[in-house]
Amino acid sequence: MISQTQAKSAYARGAMPIRTDRGTEYELFARITHKMRAAAARGQAGFAALAEALHNNRQLWTMLAADVADGDNALSKDLRARIFYLAEFTHDYSGKVLSKGASIAPLVEINAAMMRGLRGTGPKT
Repeated sequence: MISQTQAKSAYARGAMPIRTDRGTEYELFARITHKMRAAAARGQAGFAALAEALHNNRQLWTMLAADVADGDNALSKDLRARIFYLAEFTHDYSGKVLSKGASIAPLVEINAAMMRGLRGTGPKT
């Protein structure tokens, strides 16, 4: 009986969807963006959650910046420079959200644009 259960669970694991790097990045952007929106919607009561979401967003963008700074990165030089610039902007602007109460809208839009690119749907019209 136990061996049947183990066999079923082994095969079930193989049935799970396999994510590509793009899919994983998309999922991270989607989760973090959702957390930012939800926290911001709570106003002052959501400030701690917003600070955590912004921190997570900064971490994601820092990883992207490090990745595109690598000379072995396969993306075009122009695209790598744009992503690096967005990482810098995201880092700086997040500080304005936390210290001056700036809107999260630019950060949400940047993340949404990245998600569209990762999905291959192109720029919003």
